[in-house]
Amino acid sequence: MLSSVQALLAEHQELQTKLSDPSVLTNPALNKKLNRRYSELNAIVTAYNSVNSLQSDIDAAKEMAKEDEEFAKEIPGLEEKLHESTEKLRRLLIPRDPDDGRDVIMEIKAGEGGAESALFAADLLRMYIQYANSKGWKTEILDKNESDLGGYKDVQLAIKGSSADPAEGVFAHLKYEGGVHRVQRVPVTETQGRIHTSAAGVLVFPEVDAPEEVEIAANDIRIDVFRSSGPGGQSVNTTDSAVRITHLATGIVVSMQNEKSQLQNREAAMRVLRARLLAAQQEAIEATQSAARKSQVKSVDRSERIRTYNFPENRIADHRTGYKAYNLDQVMDGALEPVVQSAIQTDEEARLAALGENS
Repeated sequence: MLSSVQALLAEHQELQTKLSDPSVLTNPALNKKLNRRYSELNAIVTAYNSVNSLQSDIDAAKEMAKEDEEFAKEIPGLEEKLHESTEKLRRLLIPRDPDDGRDVIMEIKAGEGGAESALFAADLLRMYIQYANSKGWKTEILDKNESDLGGYKDVQLAIKGSSADPAEGVFAHLKYEGGVHRVQRVPVTETQGRIHTSAAGVLVFPEVDAPEEVEIAANDIRIDVFRSSGPGGQSVNTTDSAVRITHLATGIVVSMQNEKSQLQNREAAMRVLRARLLAAQQEAIEATQSAARKSQVKSVDRSERIRTYNFPENRIADHRTGYKAYNLDQVMDGALEPVVQSAIQTDEEARLAALGENS
């Protein structure tokens, strides 16, 4: 394993040189990309140096123990630290999703359950915004389609991180949120006190760093404009400020009406379109990759039921990882980290197992 690090050490040195190049410093998208990779490799280099240092300390302690038995007492503790550092390095060497360091565009859509589903979509939006705040991330609602009772038929949220370390990236944490979220509770519209089951869908896309990263020619899209509308179809704008963009090759359609300016809605729609196209490209790549590189938790099947939120029991359960806790009230207030970490750890273990099988 340690011999396989040599190429990464060389790449780390090469990136140090590139990051001081004026042409890189004046290219924000490239600079951001190289800094992400440098941060990822920096963690590997630090772990590698720790392993080497501890091994040297153990060798020295064994040598000195021949003259003084007191040094032999230090060896078990050093060997335990070496085991921990080696395991950390082994995990860092798992092939990482190249999009982990990216920011995210999230779409939350009401599903089965009508008005209750739309209200749950609003609850999920609040949960993710609160979680983002706890991580120091910035959020921006790009577009929303409100329901009559104050929920959302669909809403699009941009989430931006601040760390160059891919392990701390927004997509690294939220990519596992894509799928169907099921809720069990007594709806506000229920007069008999019966528990209903409804669902909302969540889509998570890595955001493109710069427009040129995913080029879209003018003749590849069709742009339509129309008047914005509010809950129940009520007109809220007397000008054609809403924008609908259709990507002709893929059939992807993005609509935006949140802003009063047609230009702002068009820019927001293009952000979402680029993110969707990037995600489609990555899914195609993943389909041809080895099992060791595929995520075992982040499914491309967007109809998969991934989680249940049971309000009467204050229980949250993730059906992919087996995670279960009775603090749903706290989770809905943004305490999502343990749930997210269960997905990260489950995926990590599966990737480690796949690497072992393929080695």
